[in-house]
Amino acid sequence: MQDDIEIARSVTPRPIEELAGELGLAPEEWRPCDRHIAKIDPAILGRPRQRPGAARLVLVSAITPTPAGEGKTTTSIGLAQALARLGESTCLALREPSLGPAFGMKGGATGGGRSQILPMEKINLHFTGDFHAITSAHNLLAALLDNHVYFGNKLGIDPRRILWRRVLDMNDRALRNVIVGLGGPKQGVPRETGFDITAASEVMAMLCLARDEDDLRVRIDRLLVGFTYDGEPVTAEKLGASGAMLALLHDALWPNLVQTLEGTPAIVHGGPFANIAHGCNSVVATRAALHLADWAVTEAGFGFDLGAEKFFDIKCRAAGLDTAAVVLVATVRALKLHGGVSLKQLGPEDPTAVERGLPNLEKHVENIHAFGETPVVALNRFGDDSEAEIGVVRRRCDALGVPFAVSDHFAAGGRGAEDLARAVMDHAVSSAFHPLYELDEPVADKILAVARKMYGARDVVFTRAAKRDLRDVQRLGYDGLPVCIAKTPASLSDDPKRRGRPDDFEVTVREIQINAGAGFLVVLTGDILRMPGLPRKPLAEAIDLREGRITGLR
Repeated sequence: MQDDIEIARSVTPRPIEELAGELGLAPEEWRPCDRHIAKIDPAILGRPRQRPGAARLVLVSAITPTPAGEGKTTTSIGLAQALARLGESTCLALREPSLGPAFGMKGGATGGGRSQILPMEKINLHFTGDFHAITSAHNLLAALLDNHVYFGNKLGIDPRRILWRRVLDMNDRALRNVIVGLGGPKQGVPRETGFDITAASEVMAMLCLARDEDDLRVRIDRLLVGFTYDGEPVTAEKLGASGAMLALLHDALWPNLVQTLEGTPAIVHGGPFANIAHGCNSVVATRAALHLADWAVTEAGFGFDLGAEKFFDIKCRAAGLDTAAVVLVATVRALKLHGGVSLKQLGPEDPTAVERGLPNLEKHVENIHAFGETPVVALNRFGDDSEAEIGVVRRRCDALGVPFAVSDHFAAGGRGAEDLARAVMDHAVSSAFHPLYELDEPVADKILAVARKMYGARDVVFTRAAKRDLRDVQRLGYDGLPVCIAKTPASLSDDPKRRGRPDDFEVTVREIQINAGAGFLVVLTGDILRMPGLPRKPLAEAIDLREGRITGLR
């Protein structure tokens, strides 16, 4: 059986100029980065849409993730390929992979089987350098901040209240907490700080939420990096950092054009994690897909309670976007895990275990309805799924009045997802979504609304530090921002061990961080970390370069 990288190499991609022409891009509106990669000028969003009628946006999300895998990305790719096979003008809009998961435990993020985006190796590794630009811009601000303190500290920055950490696009637990400035007076001012992963950088969030270059400059200006000894906020603008940061991000603001195995256009741009950030590709990429095609298929990270909630309450609210349909991905294997079966016992047929796991799917269906959106359940089929197990899910969806389709896109590509594509086309409805909360509500009430409506929590508990943060947020005038809750993806609760549909639980908020540039408040719950670690046996150990060809990447 071929692995993903072998399948990807077996396909001859379409020339990038052919892809650009299909989307109606003029030669001056894009520039090649590689034979099969191009950058799209965001200025296209300022010209009229050339296709008749309005485009429709489809969001792909999933039930609570498990180690068995759900396959949102492969489903998104398969769905887009299927829509194209059915004669529909279609464009994908996906996130860029981070090197952290690629070399850690999860692997890359270009899909799998017959539902992949190309070129697989380049996208999963350095791609067009967007992540590096974001890392550099973020760390430039950190360097300017420490340099300002070293050379007299004219702004009176309190080193104990510097908020801005450094970032690295790699899982490295040893860098979570560090001390800088050691080595004597000429090496800087010693202070505690640390590293986050680039996907959690506020610069990443800003780039993904910015409408254009001017908007990105405004967001950089208002970045909150720390406080003075008098408790006054210090911003990137006060440090004179905005222009240089924007210069580093110029090319990174242009979304990247690639394609699927079957030649369907895909715009891949931005990569914030959904458990510690807002989990969506860039606004520019999504709007570009809608501008250039009739169907735009996008995804939000992890389960609907994480990425998709933020997709609506943060991204759609800020960018004026809305969906025509939401696809909820589930697998028989994941439902068995939610039904209490161990990871090693997923092979044998067990319709009863599937039945026990259905409450998790039902909760996510409820969550989609809470936004006033139309759900379509897609069962991502694995080879050992039995008809009896699939029938359990089908009957429950029928009872819920929810459209259901089995999708075999991993094995068969777009052909295997045609039933899903037809279900999406039949049930796509243009109607305004309903946010979970209003922006003028108290911050604690916003957090409680998400915890109760999305997670099913009984209540929210704020630690002493979190209560202090709430007071600071209000004092500084940031209480009108939406909330971006950082929570484990492994459970609807903040306890990763609680699978299925937990009830009668509290969510503990331990800290609230102000991301003024991104335009939201990061709410840290449970034991969530902004710098992941590597597993005992990282995937990096299997990756190699042999005779000029990368091996082991998945």
